[in-house]
Amino acid sequence: MRTTRTSYDTVATDYARLLRDELDAKPLDRAMLGAFAELVRAGGGGPVGDLGCGPGRVTAYLHGLGVDAFGVDLSDGMVAEARRTYPELRFEQGSMTALDMADGTLAGVVAWYSTVHTPPALLPKVFQEFHRVLAPGGQLLIAFKAGDLLRHLDHAYGHDLSLDVHWLSPDRVAELLGDAGLAVDARLVREPHEGERTSQGPQAYLLAHRPATDG
Repeated sequence: MRTTRTSYDTVATDYARLLRDELDAKPLDRAMLGAFAELVRAGGGGPVGDLGCGPGRVTAYLHGLGVDAFGVDLSDGMVAEARRTYPELRFEQGSMTALDMADGTLAGVVAWYSTVHTPPALLPKVFQEFHRVLAPGGQLLIAFKAGDLLRHLDHAYGHDLSLDVHWLSPDRVAELLGDAGLAVDARLVREPHEGERTSQGPQAYLLAHRPATDG
């Protein structure tokens, strides 16, 4: 986590600038976020954590859809960018492996490409945290890179850094979510769209929920 935090602290300003409007060209991404927001509202609403929020663009998009969204990120630099750009929203520093939240307090969790730097061996712990903080019936949307690959980055967003990026199959992620007590409701896998680098490969999105009765 230390190298991930340092890397994103380094790139925070340029990352925020480069990705601020990326959802404008991604209708399928917006559709999944819209479906998630509709499910949260249909369940009565409540706070939604954008976990690994980066500079806050997805948090702000969810807010625009009528969701009570706030952001949490490991990187102090990213949190500072999010607070500067969206001062009307709440952003906190924290780790997905040990969330500073009471059990069952969230109506929804979004993990928008925020688990791609997590070693697969640690994902069960992260997903158990998602289950813990979600209220019964709470919704989860996770986006990640689909495949079977580990790639190391030593330069990105105009800066030297050190990041491992994990591609995982949707079946594997769904299995891990199920092991954590979360029920998968829908999945989408899309190819890179025009304007994305083909090296990024397929992108995956899973919608899931914490059952009203665990077990």
